Amino acid sequence: MADSSGEFKPPTLDDFFPPQVLFEGTPFALDRLMLIRLGVVLLVSLFFIVAMRSPKLIPRGIQNVAESMLDFVRVQIAEEILGKENGRKYLTIIATIFFATIFLNLTSVIPFLNISSNARIGFPMVMAAAAYVTYLWVGFRKFGFFGFLKASTVLPGVPLPIHFLLIPIEFISTFLLRPFTLTVRLMANMLAGHIMLVLFFSATQFFFFEAKNWMAVFGLPALLVGVAFTFFELLVIALQAYIFALLTAVYIDQSIHADAH
Repeated sequence: MADSSGEFKPPTLDDFFPPQVLFEGTPFALDRLMLIRLGVVLLVSLFFIVAMRSPKLIPRGIQNVAESMLDFVRVQIAEEILGKENGRKYLTIIATIFFATIFLNLTSVIPFLNISSNARIGFPMVMAAAAYVTYLWVGFRKFGFFGFLKASTVLPGVPLPIHFLLIPIEFISTFLLRPFTLTVRLMANMLAGHIMLVLFFSATQFFFFEAKNWMAVFGLPALLVGVAFTFFELLVIALQAYIFALLTAVYIDQSIHADAH
């Protein structure tokens, strides 16, 4: 897009902090990104409720689609990492994180939405907290509070003086950095993807409709790169959902086997 001087105006972080549209000035204020989150959660919930409202032994139609999606998470993520018993036990949290991530990410390439609310830190932080609390709960339940701390931070067979170095490192990496890295990995990827898409398509608009003279020739390359990057963004969308769910399963497995260094 162009500003009042006719020069190209690049995208900014203002996209991620739109004005409030409902309940403005209250603790329940909703902006565009929050409405997208609520809409996606409602639609995904309704999809699975309708698909599984009267399940048949031989699935057909929408039930078949829903079961195929759930089977992918169950087989390729949960059971692959945790085994059949624990995979089924913790499938709910892993599947919830996977579907919330992928469908919220998909809004970044849907016309008239054009942004992923996962590009703002709030919802990635909530999902990381859910994964982290599950990780802690599983470990504390199996080993007890101090037993889990010891199993997670004390490496067997290490000379005593080295423990003074390794225990703080293990504690920070295990109990402090994990939720942070889960949050930032998802948010940063979706934020960067949105900025790149806005950059290419706003440049397309600028070169075709607002630039002067010969600069219009750059419109077609900007459009082609924008379309190509949209397909790349679809890959990133699926990959980030897979990685988030996969790491959740990995952390749960590490919690179950915290004493098996």
